[in-house]
Amino acid sequence: MNKIAVFVDVQNIYYTTRQAYQRQFNYRRFWQELSFQGDIVIANAYAIARNDDQQRKFQDALRHIGFDVKLKPFIQRADGSAKGDWDVGITIDVLESASAVDAIVLLSGDGDFDRLLSHVAIKHDCQTHVYGVPSLTAQSLINQSHHFHAIDDTLLL
Repeated sequence: MNKIAVFVDVQNIYYTTRQAYQRQFNYRRFWQELSFQGDIVIANAYAIARNDDQQRKFQDALRHIGFDVKLKPFIQRADGSAKGDWDVGITIDVLESASAVDAIVLLSGDGDFDRLLSHVAIKHDCQTHVYGVPSLTAQSLINQSHHFHAIDDTLLL
């Protein structure tokens, strides 16, 4: 059975599904879909800790499904801008797990991950899958993945 590692850029998926569809992503259905493709041995969801009840309930729901939720503090700068992305953390975790799995599944549309997918595909002979909103996923990321899975009605609440 295929060993699958899943990496979810929670912020990216939240904002892209909201912008494109005005709906939320269905993580439970996503998990079920992946379970039919193999054994999920790593499942990380990367989120921002904002310390509100709704966020905690969402994070608990992700844990209940089977995700290891990794949190980074939300940083509000003096100029009003905010910081809180997980690109480096996701990259490190993908690199560390690629040799132990058959497939890397990235749930994000962020083009910053295109070289990462190219690297793990070549160096570790992993299949790479990207799930993203078609109109908001970087073409470079789509091009570097072996399989692009469009987020559509079947994966939305």
